Amino acid sequence: MKLLALDTSGDLCSVALFIDGVIEQRREPAPRRHGELLLPMMESLLESTGIALSALDAIAFGRGPGSFTGVRIAVAVAQGAAFGAGCPTVPVSTLAAMALGEYRRTGRRRILAALDARMGELYWGAFEVAEDASVVAGGAEQVVLPGCVPVPAGAGWCGVGSGWGVYRAVLEQRIGTGLMAVAADGVCEAEDIARIAAVEVRAGRVVAAELARPVYLRDRVTATLGQAPPGAGLPPVPGGHPVADPGV
Repeated sequence: MKLLALDTSGDLCSVALFIDGVIEQRREPAPRRHGELLLPMMESLLESTGIALSALDAIAFGRGPGSFTGVRIAVAVAQGAAFGAGCPTVPVSTLAAMALGEYRRTGRRRILAALDARMGELYWGAFEVAEDASVVAGGAEQVVLPGCVPVPAGAGWCGVGSGWGVYRAVLEQRIGTGLMAVAADGVCEAEDIARIAAVEVRAGRVVAAELARPVYLRDRVTATLGQAPPGAGLPPVPGGHPVADPGV
C-alpha cells in the first residue's frame, strides 16, 4: 500500500509517505507558511522515494479540528492531488492522530487530546489506543469550555496538545486523579495520519476526492468561511491540476 499523508492543521507543516508499513516524513514548524511549503515538501518526498503521484493508493489529510486556514489548505491540496492521481482521499481526525503520536512516543494508551480553539474554548477528544495501535474514540469530538470538558471514566489518562498548555490548571482540576501525565507539546504529524489512514484504506473507508471535507467543529465559523470564493488563497497542486473547493 502506498499512501501520501498531509497535515497543516497547526504550526507544524508535515508530509509523510507510507509504503507497505514503512514511513518517511518531512516536517517543519512554519506558522502561516503552510501554503508556501506544502507542495515543495510533497514533491521532494515523492521524488526522493521514486514514487509517482499516480502510483498512490490514497491521499490522507488532517481534516481538523485545528487552524481554519491550515485545515482548508490541507483539504484543498489533498483533493487536487487525488484528482491528479486518480485515487480516493482519507480524512483523518487531527485529535486522533495526536493520540496515536503520544502512544508512538511514550506507549501511553489513554489520551485526552485538547487543542486551543481560541475564544476561551478547546477542541476536545478522548481516545484509547488498542494493542494493534488502532485509535478508538471515547465519544464525539467537540468544542467545549475548559471547565466543562467531559470527565472520562477510569484512571491513567494523559493530556496531550496545546489546550493543556493554555488551560492546564483548569483541566487538571476537572479531570482529577484520573490524569496521569500531561504532554502539552504534543502535535499532529502526518506520519500518524498515515498510520490511521492505512487502517481506513484496508477497511474500505475512503472518500472520493470531490467529497473530502474539513471538520471545524465550530459551525458558525464554518458558515462564515463558506462565503469565500472556491479555492480562495489556496495553492495549485502538482502537475497543474485544479484545486477543488473544499466545500466549507
